[in-house]
Amino acid sequence: QVQLVESGGGLVQSGGSLRLSCGSSARIVSFNVMGWYRQAPGKERELVAGISRERTSYADSVKGRFTISRDVAKNTMYLQMSSLKPEDTAVYYCRAGSMWSLSRYDYWGQGTQVTVSS
Repeated sequence: QVQLVESGGGLVQSGGSLRLSCGSSARIVSFNVMGWYRQAPGKERELVAGISRERTSYADSVKGRFTISRDVAKNTMYLQMSSLKPEDTAVYYCRAGSMWSLSRYDYWGQGTQVTVSS
């Protein structure tokens, strides 16, 4: 069973930065697509950023502020978040799968809380 473990969340002031990490128990080259999702209270889970061999994709709300990357040697995916805003507050989840669209075969982490104070 593949395990994904997020880390790096926390409390930060508006305008600050955080880097999230998602460590995988499996080789991440085996996943066609990986991504970061977030869910704020009372809202649906949304895609923040995704990465495949061919491309990266970002939600409009984070373009220019967040950068997704992965280190194959470390089996880890990252999300560098800068110029954070209070509306970025959410639980952030990492996901690994075979397609950009969600599937019941996807793997998910347990989530890490990001709180941005104004």
